[in-house]
Amino acid sequence: MTAQPPPGAVRPGGRTARIREAVLQAAGDTLAEKGFYGLDLGEVARLAGVGKTTVYRRWGSPGALAADLLEQMADSSLPRSRHGDVEWDLRDNARLVVKTLTDPRQGRLFKALIAASLCDEQAAAALHRFYAVRIDEWAGCVTDAIERGDLPPGTDPRRVIAAVSAPLYYALLNTGEPLDDDAADRAAAAALAAARGGVIAA
Repeated sequence: MTAQPPPGAVRPGGRTARIREAVLQAAGDTLAEKGFYGLDLGEVARLAGVGKTTVYRRWGSPGALAADLLEQMADSSLPRSRHGDVEWDLRDNARLVVKTLTDPRQGRLFKALIAASLCDEQAAAALHRFYAVRIDEWAGCVTDAIERGDLPPGTDPRRVIAAVSAPLYYALLNTGEPLDDDAADRAAAAALAAARGGVIAA
């Protein structure tokens, strides 16, 4: 049986695309301001200037709306760095994560989306896809480094990228430690040291 896309995830054009853009913008603003439990479809429809029936018909639940927002974020995310130096590439990756997580809107939005993933399967699947897209994009800098001989053969590119961001998310969600460029640089350096030591193998 062919898998069906999540509600609202079809990429239509014209008026339908404009409605989706407006609704997802309103949903993101609401999530950043009120969190996942404050995401009310009727209020999102009002903020987006569209009919409540349209929002309920296309998305149907806050979880589906959060999932579609994550799909949009994955589609529009920035490309990786291409310095030709894995140390600088990983540092850029870490600093981008920090910049996103400390942004007044984006940081709160990511916390809300993580909360959504903990209580809604559709949002959880979308969050996993979002991070898979980002890790796959940045894994290219590790693959390039392996090909240049800068990292050992057998290094797992995706695990290296995950190792860069993991301590930053841990600080955000668990310890509350400051997230700044120094934290980003330490995370990148630790992941690089582990990769060079052959610890992060496929």
